[in-house]
Amino acid sequence: MDSMLHTLSICQSEFISIGVRDPRLLKDDLWHTHVDYEICLQTNSMCFRKKSSCVRRRYSEFVWLRHSLEQNALIMELPKLPPWNPFFSLKNAEQVAQRIKGFQEFLESVLQRPFLLSDSRLHLFLQSDLSIARMSRCAIGQTKYTVAEAIQRSSTGDVSGLVDKAPRDSDTESSSSSGLGLSVDTQVRGSPVLFLGS
Repeated sequence: MDSMLHTLSICQSEFISIGVRDPRLLKDDLWHTHVDYEICLQTNSMCFRKKSSCVRRRYSEFVWLRHSLEQNALIMELPKLPPWNPFFSLKNAEQVAQRIKGFQEFLESVLQRPFLLSDSRLHLFLQSDLSIARMSRCAIGQTKYTVAEAIQRSSTGDVSGLVDKAPRDSDTESSSSSGLGLSVDTQVRGSPVLFLGS
């Protein structure tokens, strides 16, 4: 499947390019597996500390992010995530494509909302390797490191001082890998977005 590219813009000077791709099956234990996805970001936006990053996130972490942003957004309607499927399988190309497309559309919509770009949990989700528990604590200042330090150390691979080897939250999913992916280019500045093309 070819990558799909969506361009949303308001100006030519600042951009955020985000892509969700490369689903990967990981085994938690003898009975449980989960799938994670690579999220790559490139930007020249002043909102982001790092101009280029790639992290891997799983479905439960997307759920955590949406819930966290919802608390911040209050009356703002947030985009939906793709529905959770207990029978999700990487062998099913249609399910994989729909899941990736759903994650892509969610992130695209979030990044078009300047108010949400100030949420440190969004930045930790997109540019650090921290677990949900550590992102939550870091965002409210309950760690020995700042959000900026967590993001900077993640980019260099020096997260040993930041991240415990504790298991991540569980969400069971199954099967083998696929190279499907989508990407989006989003042009942003600190004002509402006009859709000039897609």
